Order: sequence, then C-alpha cells, then structure tokens
Amino acid sequence: MLFDKENIILFKKNIRNHGFIDWEFEGNSMFPLIQKGNICRFVYCEPFKLIKGDIVLYYSETGQLVAHRFFHTKLVKEQRHYLFKGDTNFSFDQPVTEEQIIGKLAFIKKVDKKVWMADLPMGLWGKTILLLPFTSIILGNYINLKNAFNTNFMDSYDGTEETSD
Repeated sequence: MLFDKENIILFKKNIRNHGFIDWEFEGNSMFPLIQKGNICRFVYCEPFKLIKGDIVLYYSETGQLVAHRFFHTKLVKEQRHYLFKGDTNFSFDQPVTEEQIIGKLAFIKKVDKKVWMADLPMGLWGKTILLLPFTSIILGNYINLKNAFNTNFMDSYDGTEETSD
C-alpha cells in the first residue's frame, strides 16, 4: 500500500505522541515470523540505537510502508544509511535514511497469541536469519513455490464441481 507524505508525517507524529502504532501486515517478506493479517505494534525508536536484527517499519522513496530486518549502516556522502532485508528476500532493500524510519517492532499479535520480540525464541530466530543467509533462500523459494502452486491451481479451477449422473 502506498502512502503520500502527509500520511507518513501523521504516522511519525502518532508514534512520537502515543509511543506506538499498530499496523496490519500484508506481505510474505517476513514469513514465517510475520504473516499476512498479523497486527504488528511498532514503538518509537532512535535510529542510531537500532541493533542488528531489529525489525523496523520505514517508508520507501515511493511511499510504501515496509517492515524488514535491520542489518547494518553505511555512510553515503557523509550521511548514515540503514540497510534492511526481508527474511524471505534474496537481496537488501534500497538504503534508508534516518528520516524514513518510523518505528521498531515490539510485538506481533497473531490469531491466538502475542509474540514479543524480546522473547528468547524471537532472538534465536533473528540470529538464525542473520547468521545463516541460506535460510532466506529456502524461505524465499518456499514462498515462490507456494504462490506458483496457488496461482496454477486457481487458474485451472473454474469453480464448478463435477457430478456423476
């Protein structure tokens, strides 16, 4: 979903004033940790305090909201840029400036429970993604196969059931 600058400013203002913002996740880029329909709570954070592995909500240059894992920073023309990647993505996103960062993930509200990012299993999952890059390749290929199967199945299914006379 794309947002204009005014809406992004409102998101940032809301998170600064209230301390958090809830956002319904839409994609597959953070599968299996975050799945479509999960409600993610992002809290205010100072970008320079981000720790490798934190999941951060930011907006892209096109105005798309993105929640991806923080990997590291780099200096470009004496300005700090942040590099992020989705857990199922094969490559890094375009570098992000401090101004584009909205908040850091605190917890995920799934259908039956809340998953806190500070819990040990979430830390272990983050370390797995960071230290074993092939995990992203496996997850990305799984998502691609799943999407291809669903597309092919739905294309071949006409919605009618066969009956025997």
